[in-house]
Amino acid sequence: MKAFKAYDIRGEWGTDLNANIAYRIGYFLPDVLDTDTYLVGRDMRLSSDTMFEAFTRGLTDRGKNVDAIGLSTTPLVYWATAKYGYGASVQITASHNPKNHNGMKISAANALPVGYDTGLNRLEALVESDKPTPAQEKKGSINEKNVYSDYLAFQKQFVGDSGNLNIAVDCSNGMASLFVHELVGKAHYINDTLDGNFPNHEPNPLEATAQEQIKALVLKEKCDIGLLFDGDADRITFIDEKGRFISPDLIIALLGDFFIGEQHQKGIVLQDIRSSRAIQEYLDRYGAKVETWRVGRAYAALKLRELDGCYGGELAGHYYFRDFYYSDSALLAASIVLRLLAERKKEGKTLSQTIDEISHYHNSGEINFKIDGKQEAMDAIRDHFAKAERPVSFMDFDGYRLDYPDWWLNVRPSNTEPYLRFLCEAKSKEKLEEIISEVKRIVHATAYVS
Repeated sequence: MKAFKAYDIRGEWGTDLNANIAYRIGYFLPDVLDTDTYLVGRDMRLSSDTMFEAFTRGLTDRGKNVDAIGLSTTPLVYWATAKYGYGASVQITASHNPKNHNGMKISAANALPVGYDTGLNRLEALVESDKPTPAQEKKGSINEKNVYSDYLAFQKQFVGDSGNLNIAVDCSNGMASLFVHELVGKAHYINDTLDGNFPNHEPNPLEATAQEQIKALVLKEKCDIGLLFDGDADRITFIDEKGRFISPDLIIALLGDFFIGEQHQKGIVLQDIRSSRAIQEYLDRYGAKVETWRVGRAYAALKLRELDGCYGGELAGHYYFRDFYYSDSALLAASIVLRLLAERKKEGKTLSQTIDEISHYHNSGEINFKIDGKQEAMDAIRDHFAKAERPVSFMDFDGYRLDYPDWWLNVRPSNTEPYLRFLCEAKSKEKLEEIISEVKRIVHATAYVS
């Protein structure tokens, strides 16, 4: 089924997902992840109420109970799952996908992510099967559970004094609107009402068109920083005072000033395979070790827990925290970045100056190729560069990453979209352009580009 992805269930409503499929997911979920009571939240998408009704009916027809927390950010569901000891939870959301999409993010006890390799494959097989779904004699119940006040109290522990900052916030008409005013405080807010039509822009903070409004607002109001949330508030991107997008991996380095520099937390910092070399170089000042791992919450959250790392992040704008049950929270990341920037401003430093001190590299940003023959293109890129010069290090657990003294590249197939993704970084702009040009030549020579 198209909706069952590497990290979650997600697809176009009415095509990849519908009420019948949602019901069957609920009915068969106990065969994969069994517990007496399931915690369930949902976003504000136009199909979320229908999906909630069908999914929870499937659970209750199996004699299972549901604790419904209503409208919710995805991180709230993660936090509540671990905080209150639920054996399983589901957030109904399509995250940053377009308005006509929906989906589910499923977690096990302790907010452990359930990905395709850890249960969604078995659930998909059951949903696709001819196995009947007769109702049980004893149905389960649906009960409302209010967790907002407890959650806000937890999040406020990380809020510092940022009253000296001029802040711009774009909630993308998504779920960050539930809590952002109480956590960020005085700011210039846009798109901060819940609207499943996403009338202003797509809820994807990595899209250039989605960044236009917040960039314009930062410049118009002469703000120190801009915050741009995705649809379900598990991702965030930052805009500096010049209206420039900050590569999310560089924020991983900045967060070290709080967790390691101020709080003196011990443990490894996690980054994904696309992350800048500047992260380790910046965190060397604290003697911190940075571990590289696969892209996606289904892998990152499990790895951070396995390592007992203090925090981690991804190029996509996810930030994971040991203090948040090894899960990701955009609002928690925002609170910490704001308190760090407030201190920098007292010292006369801007956000752009702070970021420029972290990285001295030239970066391509993620370049996407919509092609047939992804593996052939990846192998050709690997072989070409490895033959020309032996890499200092080579990683092959999520595509390929080749590291050289003055530059590196990563090429990997998307787990959620039909793209081959390429990224490189170099100390000189000339070297960067040379690598990009050569990779484009190789891709066009070895694969059909649509």
